[in-house]
Amino acid sequence: MTWNRPSQDCPVEIALAAISGRWATLVLRDLMHGPRSFSQLREGLPSLSAKVLTERLDSLVAQGLVSCSRSPGFPVRTSYELTPAGMLLRPLLVQLYRTGEALLGELAQH
Repeated sequence: MTWNRPSQDCPVEIALAAISGRWATLVLRDLMHGPRSFSQLREGLPSLSAKVLTERLDSLVAQGLVSCSRSPGFPVRTSYELTPAGMLLRPLLVQLYRTGEALLGELAQH
């Protein structure tokens, strides 16, 4: 049996790539509630290091899922928010959450 590699334009692979990476789903989840500053994101994810959060945000911005805006003045305020493309991930993340809850319930019964 031969397996074909997934095509780079496969919709499932594109969706999975969007949420891949450690902490990506949790960062996206927090941004689903509206724009957040870097410190607000850190506060919501206390076990996530600043370095990893920066890497994850940079990756999500590069993918076009998150936008980053900086306010003029001192100190500079940075705000992150989901782009329209990032908002498309909402139903996927909600369903992943529901599936995880169901699995936890099933596993607890065994």
